Amino acid sequence: MRSRESLSKLVKSCGDVASASQLHSLLLRSGLVAAPDCFFATLLTASYARVSSAAAAHKVFDDIPHPNTILYNALLRAHSRGRRWPQTLRLFRRMAESLPFDAFTLPLALKACGALAARVHGKAVHAAAVRALIADSDVFVGAALVEMYSRCGDMGSALKVFDDFPEPDVVLRTSVVSGYQQNGCAEEAVSFFSRAVVGERVVPDPVTLVSVASALAQLGDIRSGKSCHGFVIKMGFDGDLSLANSVLNLYVKLGAVGIAQRLFGTMSKRDVITWSCMVSCYAQHGDPSQALKVYKMMVEAGLEPSSVTVVSVLQACAIACDLNEGRGVHEVAVRKGFELETSVSTALIDMYMKCSCCNEAMDLFRRMPEKDAVSWAAVIGGLSQNGMPSDSLKLFQSMLSDRFNPDAVVIVKVLNSCSQLAILRQALCFHGYLVASGFDSKVFVRAALIDLYSKSGSLESAVQVFETMRDKDVVLWSSMIAGYGIHGLGNQAVATFDRMIQSSIEPNSVTFVSVLSACSHAGLVEEGKKIFESMSGVYGVRPNSDHCGIMVDLLGRAGELREAMTIIEGMNCPVGPHIWCALLAACRMHHNTEIGELVASKLFKLNPDHSGYYSLLSYIYALDEKWENVKDVMGVAKERGLRKSPGCSAVEVGSKSGIVICL
Repeated sequence: MRSRESLSKLVKSCGDVASASQLHSLLLRSGLVAAPDCFFATLLTASYARVSSAAAAHKVFDDIPHPNTILYNALLRAHSRGRRWPQTLRLFRRMAESLPFDAFTLPLALKACGALAARVHGKAVHAAAVRALIADSDVFVGAALVEMYSRCGDMGSALKVFDDFPEPDVVLRTSVVSGYQQNGCAEEAVSFFSRAVVGERVVPDPVTLVSVASALAQLGDIRSGKSCHGFVIKMGFDGDLSLANSVLNLYVKLGAVGIAQRLFGTMSKRDVITWSCMVSCYAQHGDPSQALKVYKMMVEAGLEPSSVTVVSVLQACAIACDLNEGRGVHEVAVRKGFELETSVSTALIDMYMKCSCCNEAMDLFRRMPEKDAVSWAAVIGGLSQNGMPSDSLKLFQSMLSDRFNPDAVVIVKVLNSCSQLAILRQALCFHGYLVASGFDSKVFVRAALIDLYSKSGSLESAVQVFETMRDKDVVLWSSMIAGYGIHGLGNQAVATFDRMIQSSIEPNSVTFVSVLSACSHAGLVEEGKKIFESMSGVYGVRPNSDHCGIMVDLLGRAGELREAMTIIEGMNCPVGPHIWCALLAACRMHHNTEIGELVASKLFKLNPDHSGYYSLLSYIYALDEKWENVKDVMGVAKERGLRKSPGCSAVEVGSKSGIVICL
């Protein structure tokens, strides 16, 4: 028979369920599991928990007639490790009925209360800790109390725990900083940290600085972020991987891509979090090809992607509309077993919707065991983006039928769907719902409502929504400018743009899209030129393909085709087919065959199967009476099996609405 010491070492070294089960059988036959001191029962419980076999751990516990505090703690720790919070609380209550608890028990129970936001249960555990005289004497119990109250959103009680502690140490202070940060109080977190370090001469540890870095990321202050990084280096903590990852994430959140790249390059140690952070960096800041490249480098380095990695890679695939890569990542998610995790499923739905694979997205949505507001928003918005507004609204009705409360993001997606249908009666009904549900007070919801009324033909209602909002931000101003543009009121749009500038609101990229579109629709060439020139020269907004495309359309309509070509030639980004198509339409309008042929050749290279390009070029030749050229162009279209798609319009007559197909 092996000695007690050698057997305990064997149990502690178990690395899988099979070996733990074999030792369990041996210990049962020898009678050691049922020993009154619960020594081996505790070791087995911990061993099963370590190899993620909660059922086996519970079986060991249930077979012991009189479990002691140590055995209870082992099973509590097993439930906590597996995030089985309700079971943790039930077991704690059962233990409290018959046994005394200790300083190891209470943090486990408090962690469960915090995870469930069960403040009432947490206060009861707090009271039990006070009665046991360990609430203000054990620093780990104190830190667990601060964390519990913070997670329940009660920073007042968390601070009282801290203030009542006679000698708070760095662990307790870290819990307060983390609590502020988790509750969105970034300024308070940084201020509390500064007072501790500067005023009280407290030496922080890397864990404290992880929370500080997260708080600074919320503040969006690049100068403070750099100062934090410098402090980390000064303290000699830059070799701590967890902290290095937090600083890297800080730069990513602040949009400092270049600094993040340099930091990543200097890191001697990298884990899956490091790589995932860089994938997210490129995906969030509009460089999907680099995000996918980093992901492939990570896999080649022998690291297995986490669910966080997969979400970031899928975001990159969605931006690039890379369906093949997205399906490959989907296979990884299935193989790793986290396809149906809410965040992963939502990212997959978004990717499939962006790639116009609505059936695959809907199939995944139906299979999701748990849906949150983000997943509902992804599928409702995805259907709208794919020209299926009616289906989007039906899904919103299903969401309400399932008693799932929408958030403001879902509401904006629904408003966008209503805008596509442009039915005034529907707009009025939905506005009533927004007032009743309290969403109409949110600025970005009002901006979407202005867009809806503008597209539904009621500019007066759009103006009323705009003027009754006291605090107008750039989003609201941009929506109103776009509304005037939709109705062809270019002068009012420009006047509203000027009002915005006089109100000290800085225009952004979307604002310029709105005002330039209004100028284009109204034929305000000189005003459009002036505003376009002011973008980078006055406001520091770099023109993108949308702005250039609008200017091409504006100049093209005015017959200034050479100047339109100059703008295209000066673009620093890829020229999309919509820009060339706008110029081709202008060539048809102004009978310019020379430029028309050049533009058409560009379009045929970009998309040789678009019937509209052949129709436009043939029309240009017809105006020039080049009938052989007309025959040749239409012959190519016929060989490719191309047909002109019919147009359609949504119409509303009385209380009825429908779609008119124009053949």
